[in-house]
Amino acid sequence: MGIPKKGSRKITVDGENFIWLIRRQPYMDYLNVAVEHAEETGSKLIIMANRPVSKDCNSIQMKPVTPAEVSSWINQAIKAGWEPKESGKPFEFIVSS
Repeated sequence: MGIPKKGSRKITVDGENFIWLIRRQPYMDYLNVAVEHAEETGSKLIIMANRPVSKDCNSIQMKPVTPAEVSSWINQAIKAGWEPKESGKPFEFIVSS
């Protein structure tokens, strides 16, 4: 299942187009960002950032996710072995921010 178009954003990293989306449900208190190649079917990247998440946004100071961070995370994930154009299980990648 692909990333829904509604709410997703486009980003170009090293000449490749991707779409990304911040997932609503955190995973084990990690902020989740889903990424996939925009033009070819392949494995999805699940970025888990150890950033404060809360269902009540007023209770903690939230740091926004910037396109520059997402670009950096995508590059790091590719170097760590994510192949966005190859089918397979989602590639989970933990980053500290």
